[in-house]
Amino acid sequence: MSDDAAIRMPVTPTRESSRAASATSSIDLSKRDLTLDLARVFCVLLVVVIHLLMVGVGFGPDGAVEVSRPLEAQWWFAPVTWAGQIMPLFFVVGGFAAITAWRSLTRRGGTAGDYVRNRVLRLAQPALPLFLFYVVVIGGARVIGIDPQLVDVAVVGAASPLWFLAAYTLCQALVPLMVSWHLRAPRATLMVLLAGAVVVDALRYGTGVEEIGLANLFFVWLLVQQLGFWYADGWFAARRWWTLVAIAAVAYASLVPMTVWGPYSDDMLTNLNPPTLPLVALAVAQACILKLLRPALAKLMNTHAARAFVFVIGTRLMTIYLWHLPVILILSGVALLIPGASPAPASLAWWWTRPVMFVLVMAAVFGLSFLVGRFEAPREVGVTPPTGVVALATVLAFVPPFLVMEFFMDLPIAIIGSVLLSAAILLLGRWPATRPSPSSRSAAFSS
Repeated sequence: MSDDAAIRMPVTPTRESSRAASATSSIDLSKRDLTLDLARVFCVLLVVVIHLLMVGVGFGPDGAVEVSRPLEAQWWFAPVTWAGQIMPLFFVVGGFAAITAWRSLTRRGGTAGDYVRNRVLRLAQPALPLFLFYVVVIGGARVIGIDPQLVDVAVVGAASPLWFLAAYTLCQALVPLMVSWHLRAPRATLMVLLAGAVVVDALRYGTGVEEIGLANLFFVWLLVQQLGFWYADGWFAARRWWTLVAIAAVAYASLVPMTVWGPYSDDMLTNLNPPTLPLVALAVAQACILKLLRPALAKLMNTHAARAFVFVIGTRLMTIYLWHLPVILILSGVALLIPGASPAPASLAWWWTRPVMFVLVMAAVFGLSFLVGRFEAPREVGVTPPTGVVALATVLAFVPPFLVMEFFMDLPIAIIGSVLLSAAILLLGRWPATRPSPSSRSAAFSS
């Protein structure tokens, strides 16, 4: 998730590897907007808070262990998701970072293959140890005879955030194409993607075939990413404050007919997978609000404390996102062994334990980052593989989280995911810096 992190290339004597080094070196940070780094950190930390409130593990009045989802049981939960569903904002910010990185890379002579290779590695590397973790946990639970239903409940819930990797890998892999469309016909690109999202939802709800909605992994999230492109181009900055307020108000107001008379749920978490049209409305509103808050956020980011906080969290964002739910479940299980530490879920005492649990979870994930965080850090790589290899590796990296999103985590998927992610990382890793002929050299660096 730290899209602006630098990747340094090893120096080699060949012209081709020197060009690759220049192409995949750190992007130009002169245009970096630190308020977007802050927004990204805020999004992930809010996800942690929400999941802490959704996972209820404790002892009930009869002394039996209770497992529930307290947050979703609250009457006010659905309305709050209109503000609390911030994944569209994350994709807007990701779009800004993507087009900024792409432009910087191309100025240095980089290609589409260079960009996709680096982005897919940033997503596949941190995911690999998590899939290996599930292989060990699920396989070990079977060996020692733990109740399979209990394991399934825990693993399915803990692995649920992996949908993000499928959606984000798709968006990142298509950045070169989508930027090209954006530059040639920005408004037409938005309209085509919007029309596609509307058609997919109409077919999904009209036929009752839920699988049709999977096509909106393409239309909805790429449309939201386009808003990030427009943000980077200054469209939102060029609007007056009252215009942004009006646009945000209209976007939020559009959710009313969509959820009251339309087919969509008023719970924005339900609209997340498969993604639906209300997420686009949220993205528009959140992009406007982010621009409205930018002066205050910029002032905050001028302080050393804020920059240090964003740096510490930002360099561990993927680790926090991928591992926080397993850590929450592990700590909840440990708390069951401590007298008085596991009040009944949704009880007043349980709600008061949430701040303490947040501190413990963040401390545990921070400690874990020293073990698995190395997979999140960019690594030295050689020249970019041929385009076909990059495409194959991208597909291999996309499949595991997509399988989890569709069929939930289990032992076969954990094993398949570990194998495919390992293959993707190997394919995208160090590539022999051979000296090709002039004709093959031209093909190798074409996009």
